[in-house]
Amino acid sequence: MANLTMIQAINEALGISLEQDPRTIILGEDVGHNGGVFRATEGLQAKFGENRVVDTPLAESAIIGTSIGLALNGMRPIAEIQFLGFIFETMDQIASQAARTRFRSQGRFHVPMVIRTPFGGGVRTPEMHADSLEALFLHTPGLKVVMPSNAYDAKGLLLSAIADPDPVLFLEPMRLYRLYRSEVPTEPYQIPLGKAKVVREGTHITIVTWGPMVPVTMDAVKQLQEKHNISCEVIDLRTISPIDTETIIQSVEKTNRALVVHEAVKTGGVGAEIIARINEKALYSLEAPVRRITGFDTPYPMSMVEDHWLPNSEHIINAVLETVNE
Repeated sequence: MANLTMIQAINEALGISLEQDPRTIILGEDVGHNGGVFRATEGLQAKFGENRVVDTPLAESAIIGTSIGLALNGMRPIAEIQFLGFIFETMDQIASQAARTRFRSQGRFHVPMVIRTPFGGGVRTPEMHADSLEALFLHTPGLKVVMPSNAYDAKGLLLSAIADPDPVLFLEPMRLYRLYRSEVPTEPYQIPLGKAKVVREGTHITIVTWGPMVPVTMDAVKQLQEKHNISCEVIDLRTISPIDTETIIQSVEKTNRALVVHEAVKTGGVGAEIIARINEKALYSLEAPVRRITGFDTPYPMSMVEDHWLPNSEHIINAVLETVNE
């Protein structure tokens, strides 16, 4: 075991994949000598060479288009987009090519590629660097979307994503890259995609969250237990698509109340889909309406006001108190 940050765990997973499978190739802007903006690929080009860790031009659509071609021809590309907000240029390649190839070919062809990209607020980035856009890709059949909240999950989920026969979008919360450490096995291991984790058991309310909001939620839950004697069950979704509906419904049927917490804007967010599924499958178990704590329906704000825009522990505590007391 090693005590790693998330960025270290991601680097370790990438190194394992390059070493174990000669078909694996990393490509992106500055991923080679510089090791990427956040040093996720640091040291990998020196170890595996320029043909395995490839610096590309500043052209996101070219990175993804090339990766699709490589995947269709037997390679296992891992493409890095420097920030999630830059991914709009690649939407055609992702949604109409990578995600549809298996369907379009009736299963004859697969696109085994991973797109890694950092996202999220709280680190004072410029415009288009912090947006949480996972809901755009939830609406793209054929694409898996993964969002880890800690180093242990990051390594296991990334290794699963790289092994998957279909395209996976792997979203990495910037604020969590070096904020916490976790005990991480040095050997390879995989965490199944599409399986949520109950990170805390409780009895009064279910809170569903993922990515950067997991530690924020856990801080709120601790205060709720200590100050109000409210027991919250917390589910880390881990995979945004497919959603682990079964784990959510089992929890809601036990607690009879639910809250969804995510950083992205409210309207059309993943939270709306989760609430719809709860209403479809566990409506008669609910003793109060399901609430959402989210970002606002605005573009991500300038850095001087982002603390007021992002969901925080106080917002979660107030929502839980309203729901439990209703």
